[in-house]
Amino acid sequence: MAVRRLYPDQPSSFAFSADNLAWAKATIAKYPPGKEASAVLPVLWRAQEQHQGWLPEPAIRYVADMLGMAYIRVLEVATFYTMFQLAPVGSKAHVQVCGTTPCMLRGSQGLIDVCKSRIHPQPHHLSEDGAFSWEEVECLGVCANAPMVQIYKDTYEDLNPELFEKVLDGFASGNQPKPGSQIGRTASCPEGGPTTLTDPALFDGSGLGEWKARLNGGDVAGKDGTGAAKPEAPKATAAKSKSEEPKPAIEKKEPIGAAKADTATKPQASAKPEAEPRTETSGTSQKPDTSKTAKPVAALTEPANAGPDLTARLPEAAKGNVAAEAAQAAVLAATGKAQAKAASDAGADAGQTPGKKPELLSKPKQGKADDLTLIWGVAEKLQGQLNDMGIWHFEQIAKWTPDEVEWFEASMKGFKGRVERDKWIEQCKKLADGWRPEAAAGERPKG
Repeated sequence: MAVRRLYPDQPSSFAFSADNLAWAKATIAKYPPGKEASAVLPVLWRAQEQHQGWLPEPAIRYVADMLGMAYIRVLEVATFYTMFQLAPVGSKAHVQVCGTTPCMLRGSQGLIDVCKSRIHPQPHHLSEDGAFSWEEVECLGVCANAPMVQIYKDTYEDLNPELFEKVLDGFASGNQPKPGSQIGRTASCPEGGPTTLTDPALFDGSGLGEWKARLNGGDVAGKDGTGAAKPEAPKATAAKSKSEEPKPAIEKKEPIGAAKADTATKPQASAKPEAEPRTETSGTSQKPDTSKTAKPVAALTEPANAGPDLTARLPEAAKGNVAAEAAQAAVLAATGKAQAKAASDAGADAGQTPGKKPELLSKPKQGKADDLTLIWGVAEKLQGQLNDMGIWHFEQIAKWTPDEVEWFEASMKGFKGRVERDKWIEQCKKLADGWRPEAAAGERPKG
C-alpha cells in the first residue's frame, strides 16, 4: 500500500452543516461518557461526504476537537483506512478496484487496465473532465463474486472489462447502475442458479408430509425414505435367539446391614445356617468357596455423634466377616467425611480463610439497599452475589481494610485483584457521600 499523505492544497476551514452537526451530536451521544472517541469513524465519514467525497486537513482537526481527541490520533485513523480519501476525487465516481488474491485470480487486472485507459494512467489522479478517479485497494469482502469494485458505499460484482465499462457509462450519464452482481447472480449463489433444494414440493407445500417423513426416517403411505415401496418385515419364526430367551428371575436380596422385620424378635444365636449347596463337577462333589459369600448382618445404626469408637457398636456376629468389615469401612468413611466437613467449617469460623471477614448484614439497613450497580464493573448479577454474601451498602465496602479485601476476594473465586483494579473502595467512599456518575461523568474511575 502506498504512503498516504495529505493533499498539498487545503481549504482554510471546515465546519459541519446544521443537519450534519445535529447528526454528529446524536451519533456521539450513543457512546458512554469518556468513550466519545469511538464515534471517530462515522463522524469522519460524514465529514468526507459533506466535502465532495474527500477529507481535508481542517475537517480532521474539526472532528478531533468535537471528540476531544489529539489531532495526531484522528490523522492516524484517516491515513490508515482506505475508505477515507485525502485528496480530491472524481465528482461523479471514485473507483476502488480490489486487487487481492481472489479478485486477481478472476481478472481484476483487466479492470485496472480499464481505469488506466479511461480515467488516468496513475491512481489518485482525476480524469480530464474531473468526473472520475481510481485506486487499487486490498480486500473489500466480496470474494465469492470476484472480481469487483467499490464506488462510494456500493459494490459492483462479477465484473469483466466490458461490464465494468457499462458501470462507468452509467455514472457518466448520471444513471447510477444497480449495485451488486452485474450478471444477475443472487448474492453468492452459483452462476448457473441453485443446485440444491430445487424440488418445487419444498416450497409449494405439496410434498410437505413426505419430506417430513423422509427427514425423520419414517415412511409415507407404505414407502420408505427414498419413496420406494417399503418391504414387508419378515415373519417371526418359532426359533428365538439366545438374547430373546427368557432370563431366570434374579432373587432380590436384602442389602448388607438392612434390618429385617423379625430381627428384633428372633435372637441371632437361634439362627441356624442353611445346608451348604453342593455342585457336581466331573462326578465329584465339591463345596463352593464361601469365603466371599455375604452372611446376614444386623442393621448398623449410625448415631448422630458417631465417632472413631463406632467399631464397638458393631454386633459380635459381624466381627471377622468380610462383608461386615466392608460395611463398617463404609460407615466409618461417611462418618469421617462428616467430621472433616465439621472441622472445615469450624476452621473457617476460626479464621483459616485468608484475611479478615468484613462487616456483613443479614438484610439491608432500614429495609433499603444501595444500588451497587453504580460501582464501576458491577452489574445486576454481581450485585445479587454481593447481597447474598451480606453486602448491601456503599459504606460497607468503603470501610474495607486490606485484610478484609483479601477475605472477600478469597471468598469470591476469580476476584483476585479486582477490588483494587476497579477502585471499589475509592468509588464507594464517594458514592456513600452522595456522588453519582451522572453528576460528574469525567470523575468516574476507569476499570
